[in-house]
Amino acid sequence: MELKVLTTAGTESGEVITLCDDIFGAEVSEHAVYLDVKSILANRRQGTHKSKTRAEVRGGGRKPYRQKGTGNARQGSTRSPLMVGGGTIFGPTPHGYDQKVNKKVKALARRSAFSSKAQDGRILVVEDFMLEEIKTKPFAAILKNLGLDEKKTLMLTPEYNVTIARSGKNIQTVNIMSADKASTYDILNSHTVLFQKAALKKLEETLG
Repeated sequence: MELKVLTTAGTESGEVITLCDDIFGAEVSEHAVYLDVKSILANRRQGTHKSKTRAEVRGGGRKPYRQKGTGNARQGSTRSPLMVGGGTIFGPTPHGYDQKVNKKVKALARRSAFSSKAQDGRILVVEDFMLEEIKTKPFAAILKNLGLDEKKTLMLTPEYNVTIARSGKNIQTVNIMSADKASTYDILNSHTVLFQKAALKKLEETLG
């Protein structure tokens, strides 16, 4: 698959780049994508949910009323789960949600995600560029020139660039990261994947 390299002004640079078929032309494995995305979202959960049992709720040391003669069911504590203010029966307790996916499945899922975007025509390649200072306005102008100012975009750079990353931090529709760090969820959770030209080589070294 071939793509035309764009300039930061949004015009064609005249250069054509060939995408790696192993990454952008692979057969899409929906099951691998499902397993990887499920594990990513599960691993984000903190698992700190907690409710108190009757043993943990403060108070309730005295019998609320006498055993017989009241017409009510007998009670030994006001902190019984049957009473208002009491503990919780079978409530949530802290535990981990971590799910493991082996490396081959994760790699297959990422290839499938990139291939899916390529099939939909949602891969763009822009020439390598640098910003002179950390400033949102020039970066936003580049996105507008590329027609991505209103689209959820994943921008992949060859390596972490603090100037570019912090310039785009205030733009809610953009997620910037190095090409080797992008997960299956990051790819699928975007409308368009924007590559800096050098980032493609970095990705080939990782997944090719």
